[in-house]
Amino acid sequence: GLMVGRTPEYVGKKIEAREVKMAMLAILVLPLMYLGWTAVAVVYPTAVASMANAGPHGFTEVLYAYTSQTGNNGSAFAGLTGNILFYNVTGGVAMFVGRFFMIVPAMAMAGSLAGKKSIPASAGTLPTTGGLFVGLVVGVILIIGGLTFFPALALGPIVEHLAGNANTLF
Repeated sequence: GLMVGRTPEYVGKKIEAREVKMAMLAILVLPLMYLGWTAVAVVYPTAVASMANAGPHGFTEVLYAYTSQTGNNGSAFAGLTGNILFYNVTGGVAMFVGRFFMIVPAMAMAGSLAGKKSIPASAGTLPTTGGLFVGLVVGVILIIGGLTFFPALALGPIVEHLAGNANTLF
């Protein structure tokens, strides 16, 4: 819609650039938190020293810890000593940002859409009652999730599996 000059519509409201920006901000908050803190943790000496396992399994433990904390769960693998100042502070920041920094853009989108006048359905309206809508939502979730996690999974569990098949230990 936006790329061909037509403004898309959803539930009787026009979706403009502001709503798209807020949606992307809400989507990108989580990956920036867990991938960013994982990257910092695997190079910070104190954080690396608290990992009981080296190599890809240690990376997976750190990735899981930050993914869990960003999703406001806070669990971790047993091989990661998470009760150190670094993990407590960065995990707290990840939890705070993961919870509240997704809410702010969502509320901004809701406020923006609530302030717009409803328009009658037209050719640009996205119907929400059919298989097309379900397919688009599921497709976007799978694509965003796959593109977000695949590089990290390739460094952690996938490498660990391939190394195990080759009888290589870390």
